[in-house]
Amino acid sequence: MTLVNGLPAHVLLVHLVVVLVPLTAIALVAAAVWPRAARRLGVLLPALGLVSLVSVPLTTNAGEWLERHVDDDPLVRRHTELGDGLLPWALGLCALAVVVWWAGRAPRRAADPAQGAERVGSRWSALPVRIVLGLLSVVVAVGAVVDVYRIGDSGARAAWHDGFSKSAHAEHGGDGS
Repeated sequence: MTLVNGLPAHVLLVHLVVVLVPLTAIALVAAAVWPRAARRLGVLLPALGLVSLVSVPLTTNAGEWLERHVDDDPLVRRHTELGDGLLPWALGLCALAVVVWWAGRAPRRAADPAQGAERVGSRWSALPVRIVLGLLSVVVAVGAVVDVYRIGDSGARAAWHDGFSKSAHAEHGGDGS
């Protein structure tokens, strides 16, 4: 995908990444540190991770097309280099979202009829598992969000560094009309 209604697709797709990656990061951390949140989010958590993951290469591919269609600029090159580093973070978010979702599903039931339908325990019951998943989720979430910020900042600088006046222009009508 390169153009959407005559606009470079990158300038539209980037909004998916800027919204979905931080949203996925927040949902992941909430689900990893609060098992009840994981159960409430349910399958939405891995679905959000997957959509975030898919949006990254779509956006970077559209950005690489756009890079070939603008003047050579060191700010654009820097933005492109930073953008290429987001995919591993998005992959980490998606993978952890699947693991946290799976671990946070409803507790398992006893298979032995003599034990009845009593809860045997959930996959969350092992505190070391919760701690490791929580720490990994926080690290990957923070890394992904910081990377999105850095990429977005470099993209804004590349797009706008010469594109506006630092002083306001006088109104054209003089009387506000």
